[in-house]
Amino acid sequence: MTVIGTQGEDRSNYTKEESRAIRQRSLRLLGSLIQPLRLRIIVAALVLVVSTALQVAGPILIGIALDDALPQLLEAADWMPAIMVTAVFLLAGIFGAALIGIYVVLAARITQAVLLDLRKRIFLHTQRLSLEFHESYTSGRIISRQTSDLDSIRELLDGGLNNLVSGVLFGLFTFIALVIADWKSGVILALAGIPLALLMRWFYQRSQLVYRESRVISAKVIVQFVETMTGIRAVKSFRKEPRNDVAFRKVAGDYRDVNRRSMVLFGTFEPGLMAVAGLTLALVVLWGGIRVSEGTLGVGVLLAAVLYVRNFFAPMQDVAMFLNSYQSATAALEKVSGVLDEQPTVPDPEKPVDLWTARGAVRFDEVTFGYNGEKTILPNFTLDIPAGQTVALVGTTGAGKSTLAKLVSRFYDPTVGAVTLDGIDLRMLHPKDLRRAIVMVTQEAYLFSGTVADNIALGKPDATLDEIRAAARAVGADGFISSLPDGYGTDVNKRGGRVSAGQRQLISFARAFLADPAVLILDEATASLDIPSERLIQEALQTLLADRTAIIIAHRLSTVAIADRVLVMEHGEIIEDDTPAALIAGTGKFAQLHAAWQETLV
Repeated sequence: MTVIGTQGEDRSNYTKEESRAIRQRSLRLLGSLIQPLRLRIIVAALVLVVSTALQVAGPILIGIALDDALPQLLEAADWMPAIMVTAVFLLAGIFGAALIGIYVVLAARITQAVLLDLRKRIFLHTQRLSLEFHESYTSGRIISRQTSDLDSIRELLDGGLNNLVSGVLFGLFTFIALVIADWKSGVILALAGIPLALLMRWFYQRSQLVYRESRVISAKVIVQFVETMTGIRAVKSFRKEPRNDVAFRKVAGDYRDVNRRSMVLFGTFEPGLMAVAGLTLALVVLWGGIRVSEGTLGVGVLLAAVLYVRNFFAPMQDVAMFLNSYQSATAALEKVSGVLDEQPTVPDPEKPVDLWTARGAVRFDEVTFGYNGEKTILPNFTLDIPAGQTVALVGTTGAGKSTLAKLVSRFYDPTVGAVTLDGIDLRMLHPKDLRRAIVMVTQEAYLFSGTVADNIALGKPDATLDEIRAAARAVGADGFISSLPDGYGTDVNKRGGRVSAGQRQLISFARAFLADPAVLILDEATASLDIPSERLIQEALQTLLADRTAIIIAHRLSTVAIADRVLVMEHGEIIEDDTPAALIAGTGKFAQLHAAWQETLV
């Protein structure tokens, strides 16, 4: 996994080489986004160039009208020059305005096309990333990538980039027109470019730090809010509201402070820009007025020069706004490109092996595994689970039970060794065959927005309503589903809010039954059920586990009793392996656990 991608929140800790790599990565992403839009961009650029040239023509036409057309009208009553200049001025204004409108539409379409492409890339890519990424990258940060970061990029493309391109073009054309009209005024403007460049450079460097910090703190605000709201039950249960209030006030205060610094920065830049513009304009008027009094410069040319100087500085504020948007968008683009640069730690095989019908024989062949290459959880682990056998895994927390289940599901790959299904390494198995053959039901029992039928059909999208009902009846869920307001058509609401935790688990069992996998993994899947519900589901589990390989992870020994074989794990190793009856009759760890459990029932 790329380190830069997962740590892309704060670039201040990076070396120059890492910072350069991040910039190159961001530029590659931007290049790939605009590559399909080259023709549109070229057309938009041509429209902008022509419209800018037409806008710049105004002052020089006014100068011609004052120095040439007006004297001919007053002295010789010749209206033609005045009419011609007026007509050209009006046409230039009309066509310039029309082209600006066309450019705005073209630029908006380009912006939306880029954002749509980027938004889809983020969603599709984060779906494809392995479970390891999602367990280490908080949901708030992912939401920040799709919301505030894309909003920053949109602001750059919508306004900032337009301001930069049009401002630079307008300034360049204005300077050229000024030199043509009066090169001496052009020299004054060129000299004024020195303090202007220093001011822009100062603003750019300071805003670069401020806006990168702003993006980091903005992400923290989102993370704090999302984690608090998603964990609201735990917050209320443990009366964590006051502590959360303190934490949120801090990050919100930090966000306010960094935004305040950005406003102070811009508030310093704008008066500086006005001072440079005012001084330049005063020098042009002074030097031009002297020449007008000497008869070496026409009043019309002086007026044109004044208008050009004023117009030159007008878009400089727009360029500064671009720098404003650019810093924010650059920081956002760096983090977005970091996510898109992440590679799955569980990649799809280049030459997948098809397994049309799986028997369900699972083998761990000298597997060694540790999360993120850190502490080893399973050391040189070997295990055979024959097809059709139900195996229960018991042991203390951290013994490696859930890790074993994640390796069988191929949420992770072993560091050393191999996990096989019917003799085929899971890393070589076609992803569709793997997901069809192996299904895991977890304690979470997540339900998506939609109907009950939709959620059950997740295991088999083309299932008929009769098949969905049959699956629900098989696991004992049909009774409560039928009693819902709209039966199988009832909307379960966000995350299953309209059904209880036990009912959600029954729906997830029906989903697994409908999928009909060769290997079924139940990871604490009955933990959300009360004792009566658990007893009711024991028969359903017998149906659910029949004729398939099953791996049950459970602390409740009543669930373990239906297993053909019990594995007692400790520190990533199997310390006991036998039938439930044989282990209960012995004096080992499982017998002790069973005796303690029996005492709780008395």
